[in-house]
Amino acid sequence: MKNTNTNTKFILLHPYIQKQGSSNRLWLLAFVSILTLAFLVTLIYSRESTFITTATSSVIASSNAPVSGLGSAPLPATVINTLLHYASKSNDTNQMPHSDLKPISDVLRKCPSPCNFLIFGLTAETLLWKALNHNGRTVFIDENRYYAAYYEELHPEIDAYDVQYTTKRSEMKELIASAKERVANECKPVQNLLFSDCKLGLNDLPNHVYEVDWDVILVDGPRGDWPDAPGRMSAIFTAGVLARSKKGGNPKTHVFVHDFSGEVEKVCGSEFLCSENLLEASGNLGHYVVERMDESSVQYCKSHSSSGSGNASST
Repeated sequence: MKNTNTNTKFILLHPYIQKQGSSNRLWLLAFVSILTLAFLVTLIYSRESTFITTATSSVIASSNAPVSGLGSAPLPATVINTLLHYASKSNDTNQMPHSDLKPISDVLRKCPSPCNFLIFGLTAETLLWKALNHNGRTVFIDENRYYAAYYEELHPEIDAYDVQYTTKRSEMKELIASAKERVANECKPVQNLLFSDCKLGLNDLPNHVYEVDWDVILVDGPRGDWPDAPGRMSAIFTAGVLARSKKGGNPKTHVFVHDFSGEVEKVCGSEFLCSENLLEASGNLGHYVVERMDESSVQYCKSHSSSGSGNASST
C-alpha cells in the first residue's frame, strides 16, 4: 500500500497571533473608555463648580442685602425696649441708667434714615448705640488710641478713631475765656475745625468727620475726674461748632451731654451749646437742640447771659 500522506502539510496557527490581536483591541477599548470617563468627570466637575460659584454669590448677595422688614425701617419698639432694658440692668458700675438711655434712644428712633450719630467716648453703651442706629452712620471718638484699636479689632463693625486732647480740666476757665476772646477769628461758632487753631477745637479728627452733617451728638468722654484729666471742654465746644456748621440735612442737631451734674459739663454746655437751646435736663443727662447758624455769626448764644435753664426749643 502506498503512503498517500507524504505531501501533506500541516499549518499550525500560533496562539500568540490571536492573543496579540485581541490584546490590541482590548487596549484600544480601555483607552477609549478612559477618555470617555475623563470627559464625563470634567463635565460634571465644571457643572458643579459653576453651580457652587453661583450659589455662593447668591448667598453673599443675600447676606449683604437688607433683611426683609428691617432694611430701611427703624427697629421695632419691642426690640428697642428690650435692648434698653438689658443694657440698663448690666452689672457695669459705669452703665447709664434707663432714665439716661431712653431720651437718646427716642431721638434716634425719630431720626430720619440714614441717621448720622457721633459719640465722644467708648463706653459700656458703645454696642448699644451701634445697634439702635443700625441703619445709620455711627462714629466713636476716644482719647485712648490703644483702646480704640483694640475695640475695633474686637468688634470690626465699630467705627472708632482716637484723638489727642491737649486740654486740662483745671484750665477750664482760661480756655473758655480764650475762646470767647477769639470768637470772631479762630474760635468762630461756624467754621471747619480741620483748619482751626482754636485751643478748644479738635482739629486732628479724620477729614470726613468734619464733612458729615451730624444729626445726633453724644458727649460722654473724655475723662475729667482729676485736675490734669482732659475734661470735656473741647468735646462740648467741638459738638457746638459741628452742629452750627452743618451744610445740609436737618438744620437742628440734638446734642446730649452725659454726667451733666459735673461742673465742666454744665458750664461748657451753657457757654457753647447755650442755655436757650437746653431742651431737657433730667437725671444725669443734658439734652440740647442746636440750630445751624450763618457763617458770619460771631457769638455762640443768642442770649449773652450764660446762666439759667433757658426756654425749651422745639424739635
